[in-house]
Formats: sequence, C-alpha cells, structure tokens
Amino acid sequence: MDTLIDTLSVITPGEYIRGSCGYCKNNHGDFSYRVDGVDVTVEFYQKLLDRGWRRSGKLLYKPDQRASCCPAYTIRVDSLEYHPSKDQRQALNRFNKQIIGQKYLAAAAKIFPRNREQSQKRKQEFDLVERIHESESSEQKFPLVHDQAFVVTLEVGNFTEEKYRLFENYQRVVHQQSPNQITRESFIGFLCASPIKEAHKDVNGTLLLTGSYHQCYWIDGKLVAMGVLDLLPQCVSGVYFMCHESVRELNFGKISAMREIALAKEKGYRWWYPGFYIHENVKMKYKRKFAPQQILSPESYQWHLFTKEIRLQLNYSKYIRLTGEENSDQSSLLDESLSQSSRNHQECNSDCHSHFNENLLAPLYMRTVPGTLNTKQLQTEVDLDSILIRLHNDIFQVQELLTWNETTLDDYHSIKSVIAEAVSAVGPELCKNMILEF
Repeated sequence: MDTLIDTLSVITPGEYIRGSCGYCKNNHGDFSYRVDGVDVTVEFYQKLLDRGWRRSGKLLYKPDQRASCCPAYTIRVDSLEYHPSKDQRQALNRFNKQIIGQKYLAAAAKIFPRNREQSQKRKQEFDLVERIHESESSEQKFPLVHDQAFVVTLEVGNFTEEKYRLFENYQRVVHQQSPNQITRESFIGFLCASPIKEAHKDVNGTLLLTGSYHQCYWIDGKLVAMGVLDLLPQCVSGVYFMCHESVRELNFGKISAMREIALAKEKGYRWWYPGFYIHENVKMKYKRKFAPQQILSPESYQWHLFTKEIRLQLNYSKYIRLTGEENSDQSSLLDESLSQSSRNHQECNSDCHSHFNENLLAPLYMRTVPGTLNTKQLQTEVDLDSILIRLHNDIFQVQELLTWNETTLDDYHSIKSVIAEAVSAVGPELCKNMILEF
C-alpha cells in the first residue's frame, strides 16, 4: 500500500466558494472550487496546472472564470521560443553592468579581450542563458572581482529568519500591509508550505529537480530577493516573487522572470508558467510582454497562441471560451465580443454576478463552471464507485462504504456529492491518480 501512495496524490475534498476578489476588491465577486493538498506528485500537479488550477501554500484551487468578476486565465511561455524584447534585454544588460561594475568591465576588456568574431556575435545575438549568469560571482575571471558579489541559490522551501525579514519588508512596502497582518505563520503557510512531493527525475540521463523551491538572490551576502518556484516535469511555475525595497531600482521583476525562463530552458523544463493572467488588472500587464505566449482554453484545455485578436476579445468580454476561435474569422469574433461590451464595462459590484450565486449550495457538477464534469458526464465517463478514499489511515474504494448506495448525486453534501465534486473538478483521468482523505 505504501508503494501505491507513493504514486498517487492525496487531497482533502473542499467546496465551491464565493469570496472577496483580491484584485478589484469586490466583496462577493470571486468564485472557485478549492481543496487541501496533502501529498501531491509533481505529475499530478502539472496536470492540474494544465486544467486551470493553481496553489497558495497547500490550498489548491480552480477559479470559475465564467462567474468571477476578474476571470483568471492560465498562460505559459515556451523558453525555447522566447525572444527577450528590447526593453528586457536593456534591463538585463543594465543589471549586469551595475553588479559587475565599470572598473571590472574596463580591465576585463584589456586582459581578456574578445576577438572580432566574438564581439560581432555578441552584438548580433542575445544568448539569454549566457547573459543571465554573466553577473554571478562564479563568472568572475581571476584576478578581477565584480563590484558586488551576486549569488543565486536554489534551495528547498524552508523557513529562515532572513527570508521572513525579506517577506516582511516586501509586504509592508509594496502591499502596504500593517504589522499585525504580517506574521511568521502567514509566511510559512503561504510561501514555505507545499503539498508537492519533492522528487528527482532522470530525463535522458540528466537529473531533473522537481518539487517546491526557493530561488534566492544574494548581493554582498544579503538576501535581497526570492522567488517561490514549483519545478515540475514540464515547467517552471512561478508561485510568488518578492524583493527588498533597497534594490527596487535593479528591476528585479524583469530579471527574475528572465532567470526563471532561462532555468526552464537550461535545465530542460521548457515551459514557464508565470501564474494567472487577469486582463483588466493593470499589475499583470507585464506578463504579456514575455512572448510568444500561450493561453489555456478554460473549457477544452487546449493551448492557443495569445494573439492580439484574443486580447481584443478580452477588452470586450471578460470571459472567452477559446475553443477554436483562433481558426475563425476574427472580425466576426470581435463583433460578437462587442455585443457583450455593455456587461463588461459595468462597475464590479455584489449584484454583478447574482445569477451565478442564486444557490451556493448546489454542487460543482450542477453548475456551469468551465471545464468541469456535469452530472451526466460523471455517470457515463467516470467509475465513481472505484474512487479511492483514506479514512483513519485505511485506503479503500468508496463503494465499500455502507452508506454509499443509499445516496444519489442529488443529495447535496452527502459523501457521494462531495466525492463527485472533486472528480468533476480534476477530470476523468486525474481522478484515477488520487486518494481523497477524510
């Protein structure tokens, strides 16, 4: 049984929740289905991401884009196709020069001069992986020394006082949180705790780290920035990033994003997932600048190139299905989106989505949450009887419960309904790879 648990993911079933939107501050505008992750394999979580899920600490959640005031879309960047923009190249070059220092650069040009071919290649080509490591202390050429000692470490996501002090500064300065809102417990729960099992994968003879990690940025021995990353079989997923107010002029936001893309490229993860994209949120516009980019259909779970036409649709319709639209006539799509503009230009308020929350007791499979299984699909595409559960450390199929056949999917909040909700959310394939813990 221990071997079985090692290959499966354990989650505690949750519920469909209406809450306050953290983006537009609508008190009742955020809708999502949430579960608690207990022990989740990297493969399982990778597939959850590709079904529109994310995590916050050990909480796993799937937003309801159709109902929410600020629909959150999953996006990703192919590190093999990524081309830094002029602005991004300049930001990295400025960062490197400031860390390395003019004195070092001038001396290196004399002691270690590039030949004509090397100089020409550097002008014409921008090697992201090469440039991203350029300012690290390990790249110094003896006997020269950089102006500032810059070191980047990738370590397990454990708590340290130094990390917490960085978190406290960032939350207080950037998010303007009060001291009583910033605690060690909140830091640990939010940025250290993770349900993802740490593992090492052999990919074509190369060891691939997977699990949840902290990417720490150090200048002259001081922790000045940190990214929380989930390293998965097919992606580097950015969970959170923070930097100290003393280094804000170094543009660490862009630098860290490029470093995460470089990590995906250099180590073989390939894709970079920068978190959800919310079109109307000004603070998320920077994500669009890392291109080319793909956006996930919330209904078909197919990836589509995030084009200008799709952005135009989002200007007029908060929720778009992305089910083959990119192959349709774009002008007709835009006309269709324009017809919905009156709804989308209204102010977000508690009544805006009242038709979605008339009965919050209704289970997930009786709603219209994009990409979830409805009642009929649960009955025809899934063997609910064989779903595994763990109760008092015993693992067995739900059909072994004495009361299992005494209830139906119409019995809200029965154990059958709770299990069916979880299956509806994760889908017909992933439900075979999970254990529901009660």
